[in-house]
Amino acid sequence: MAGTPGGPRSPLLEDTVDGSIDHKGRPAKRPTSGGWRSAYFIMGAEVAGRFAYFGIQSNLINFLTDRLGQSVPSAAESVNTWTGTGSLMPLVGAFVADSYIGRYATIIIASLLYILGLGMLTLSAVLPVPSHSDCQKSNKTIPCSPPQLQMIFFFFSLYLVAVGLGGHKPCIQAFGADQFDGRNPVECIAKSSFFNWWIFGVFSVTIVTQSVLSYIQDNLNWGLGFGIPCIGMILGLLLFLLGTRTYRYSVKGHERGPFMRIGQVFIAAGKNWLATPSSIATEDLAGGTLRQQDSQQFKFLNKALLAQDDLKGNGRQCTIDDVEEAKAVLRLFPIGATCLAYAIVYAQSSTFFTKQGFTMDRSIGSGFDIPAASLQAFIGLSIVLIVPLYDRIFVPIARTLTRRPSGITMLQRIGIGMFLSAISMVIAALVEMKRLKTAQEYGLVDVPNATLPMKVWWLLPQYILFGITDVFTVVGLQEFFYDQVPTELRSVGLALCHCIFGVGSFLSSFLISAIEKATGGDGQHSWFNDNLNRAHLDYYYWVLAGLSAVGLSLYLYFAKSYIYNRGRAL
Repeated sequence: MAGTPGGPRSPLLEDTVDGSIDHKGRPAKRPTSGGWRSAYFIMGAEVAGRFAYFGIQSNLINFLTDRLGQSVPSAAESVNTWTGTGSLMPLVGAFVADSYIGRYATIIIASLLYILGLGMLTLSAVLPVPSHSDCQKSNKTIPCSPPQLQMIFFFFSLYLVAVGLGGHKPCIQAFGADQFDGRNPVECIAKSSFFNWWIFGVFSVTIVTQSVLSYIQDNLNWGLGFGIPCIGMILGLLLFLLGTRTYRYSVKGHERGPFMRIGQVFIAAGKNWLATPSSIATEDLAGGTLRQQDSQQFKFLNKALLAQDDLKGNGRQCTIDDVEEAKAVLRLFPIGATCLAYAIVYAQSSTFFTKQGFTMDRSIGSGFDIPAASLQAFIGLSIVLIVPLYDRIFVPIARTLTRRPSGITMLQRIGIGMFLSAISMVIAALVEMKRLKTAQEYGLVDVPNATLPMKVWWLLPQYILFGITDVFTVVGLQEFFYDQVPTELRSVGLALCHCIFGVGSFLSSFLISAIEKATGGDGQHSWFNDNLNRAHLDYYYWVLAGLSAVGLSLYLYFAKSYIYNRGRAL
């Protein structure tokens, strides 16, 4: 069917997409596969996944304190640990997808685990728990905890959701981008638009989730509040399966995988530790194979260019490209490490911010109180509003000044968000000082269940700033880790980005535990006392502001000397 050399090409070959096949293993035809038709199915599945996740995460701290009887610091630690696990698991999911079973199969398996976890979580929410009247000591009410077996069942269900999230989160966005051929001029433009609409859809659904579902969970029923995300996830999986016949699937090559290549570089460099790196670098620079700036950074990896059994000759164990890929990955770690302070701050919106709002006046009109967790919707709302302003106003102005197509570099974008994050913690500390002063002025310090005569809208500035920092730092980190890793590892690059926030959640949990032990001894009121009117969250926010300042300083140091992979600084 192929045309003869020099003759007209077969229409079949002209319509196929290189490196892609359809659901039957045949070369994917451009008119009948991929594109927006396929992307809509995948975007719908992701919206359902995010709906389910935020339906659990946004109000989890109130479930832990009200239904499971945990103290405020213990609940905050539990939320941070679960969030951290959910942010680290994508690294495992991306590895399995890229190295073994592919993204499509990983998404289906992960979705089934996700649904199973959500179903079990719904069951755990409808099981009876002891009432507060059953837990009286003299005239004092103490927190009630369900039976140990019920607690184990709940946390097993919760972490099964995190496992499902780990396979779903890093693969589905990459699979959506696979539906567009970046080498085709028309589809390349559509691919860029796909990422914009992806972000818009994800954060739009969080607004609904964090307002409607939070109200159902606080005022109607926790079982219903957890069951709706489960139903949504089932519908999302069905929608994803409906698009199976339209998808483009990547062809897996038989050459060494990227993990194997990069891992071999580190192993070879370790084996050749006693070799002289300068001779290796000099030889390759003379041949024009290594860039001067690359050869001077992480020079110990240049030792991988000589084979272990042929140190005296010119035998090669790894190629120049392998070494450059390894250096590109290694350069990401200082940037990621210095963003951990930002990730710790990022974890606060779903924990202490929510508990603060619970003590404040949340009334709108007569007889209606907005759920404290619904304030998180303002993060998503500010993102939805700021992204068009950033793209249509900020970038053109910056482009005029810097003459860069993107206006500012990826690292500059991240740094701006980190600065705003530190400012948000300063504002949070000042607002908490105001809240504590209000409790003292009205004699409500020892009445923890009383509603303070201070409107919950005082918390809006810090929520809105969180949304603005997301537009700069979170989106900047995603773009940075996607762009700066080897092409075959881009889904893993996004997973590494998620890991920053996972480690940040764990560090937040550790910090809370350490401060709780340091400030709560000898009968003292800790900074995280269950009675927030006796606590000192303002001190904690000042600590986070200080950590943010230190993290930003270290980030600027490493960002200044960062060498962009593939020469990109956009």
